[in-house]
Amino acid sequence: MAELEYPFTEEKVRALRVGEMVRVHGLVFTGRDRLHRFLAEGGTCPVDFHDGAIYHCCPVMVRREGNWMVRAAGPTTSVRQEPYMAQIIAEHKVRLIIGKGGMGEPTRKACREHGCAYVQTVGGAASLLASRIQRVLGQHYLREFGSADALWMLRVEGMEGVVTMDAAGKSLYRKVALASKRRMKELLQ
Repeated sequence: MAELEYPFTEEKVRALRVGEMVRVHGLVFTGRDRLHRFLAEGGTCPVDFHDGAIYHCCPVMVRREGNWMVRAAGPTTSVRQEPYMAQIIAEHKVRLIIGKGGMGEPTRKACREHGCAYVQTVGGAASLLASRIQRVLGQHYLREFGSADALWMLRVEGMEGVVTMDAAGKSLYRKVALASKRRMKELLQ
């Protein structure tokens, strides 16, 4: 299993291969539809995503004694961010995307061109994934976007997943789609 420590440099990310298990440590940002669209439309980014990770996640947050705590942190279906992801990778030099369900061809090409990888984590394990979050470091756009779509800054330790799109341009999703298409053609002949 590859151990990835923040900052997630281009060199570290380009060494990852499709199918490889990874364990992520350090600073991770959350982001979903509203944040991605806002950034793609020219909104001001309040953090530096360079050599960082965006986790497609809708964390369940509670506030106790002035501190934020994460109760659940399951991945969101990443393809919802597809219209914006390639642009965000290019403009902000994001190196790691964490989510579920994969992404499309524009994101695969941006990963190859800019040195980014997509890591699939387990859906349905929101409480387990929340246990990997050591601390909430801050948030942005909570009032504007609400808790689900705010940009949360998290310190994670040992968040695990599988590389399903790598910086060499390989995609497990593409491989499965092509194999399925071939098999369907065989069955219909």
